Amino acid sequence: MKVLVIGNGGREHTIVWKLKKSPLVTEIYCAPGNPGIAKLAKCVNIKVENIGALVEFSREMKINMTIVGPEIPLVAGIVDEYNKAGLKIIGPSGKAAELEGSKSFSKKFMEKYNIPTARFNQVFNYQDGIEVLKNYTFPVVIKADGLAAGKGVLICNTMQEAEEGLRNILVDKVFGDAGNEVVIEEFLEGIETSILCFVDGKDIIPMVGSQDHKRIYDGDQGPNTGGMGTYSPNYIYTDEVAQSVKEKILQPTLEGIQKEEMDYKGILFIGLMITRDGPKVLEYNVRFGDPETQVVLMRLETDLFEIFQHILDQELSGIEIKWNNNAAVCVVLASEGYPEAYEKDKVILGLEAVADDVVVFHAGTAMKEDNLVTAGGRVLGVTAQGTTIEEARSKVYNSIDKIFFEGKTYRKDIATK
Repeated sequence: MKVLVIGNGGREHTIVWKLKKSPLVTEIYCAPGNPGIAKLAKCVNIKVENIGALVEFSREMKINMTIVGPEIPLVAGIVDEYNKAGLKIIGPSGKAAELEGSKSFSKKFMEKYNIPTARFNQVFNYQDGIEVLKNYTFPVVIKADGLAAGKGVLICNTMQEAEEGLRNILVDKVFGDAGNEVVIEEFLEGIETSILCFVDGKDIIPMVGSQDHKRIYDGDQGPNTGGMGTYSPNYIYTDEVAQSVKEKILQPTLEGIQKEEMDYKGILFIGLMITRDGPKVLEYNVRFGDPETQVVLMRLETDLFEIFQHILDQELSGIEIKWNNNAAVCVVLASEGYPEAYEKDKVILGLEAVADDVVVFHAGTAMKEDNLVTAGGRVLGVTAQGTTIEEARSKVYNSIDKIFFEGKTYRKDIATK
């Protein structure tokens, strides 16, 4: 079988790495890919937003299945275009992708189907936002409505911070059109966690739990990022919590997808806050999370391609999905300055010294004059398994010591909470 994976980050590198292990997959292409992916697949120079070119490539190359990594093409309706062309693709339709593409859409969806979440208001201009804020206690959460690469969420501790956040998003347009409107939410106290799910439109099956670390600095300090590291299993995600999530969140979400007639054959990421009142939804993402994918797929025993086949055939209930009992840890190495401005083209050294049982997934890398260089905010995801979290964590940090690039930035407390 020929497979195309769309994307160029650590998530896509992980998907390719896992698909490479399937005896059913004969050729893997990746558009546009990265230097790490290029060691496992044939990289194709097509941008993720160039849907027409991706459809044409898949048709010409007789691709049997396409897997979409990032959210941008999903929200833009790539699945609808592939379906029109009679091509098989893993991902939700453009309508279903609004669960991630619009915060207000997803909040209204949760409200309609009685899915527990934070109280919220939709706001279109700065002055209205100031008035709405008077109805909230601090801290308060302000979210850009559209896609903002995981950085459009502001936690404001004072009215001054909230006013500044509203101004930045609605007036100064720091997130561009993604900030044409905002959602203001009550701040939920608890422990944040996330769960990835396989969805075929008829069933929703959760994967093993994982724990992300969003803030840039140790101790969960500093601004939000796309994610600085993860570990699995997440011991906060107990059997009791899992059962509550299934009954109060997964089943109502599936019911909503069906009643809204959403074509959803792909992955659903649910960001959760485990509060004193039980689990509540922070957000939906309509694809694999990054860097959650790195630790979750490392623990997957079942052939990923087979799972995808069952999703497309809407026979997800007919496959037993197995996970190993190991722990997995991923630590992200980022560029200095991330998530704000950062420099690129810093030479990366030392990857050959990393132990064989540690996998370094490329997130933001490129080749320049025969050198591997940095090309993004998040550069590498150093990932390993162990019989315990501590063993996996030790492998990762020992490997990080062997990798060098100017401005290497990473958290030293991943998987300690």
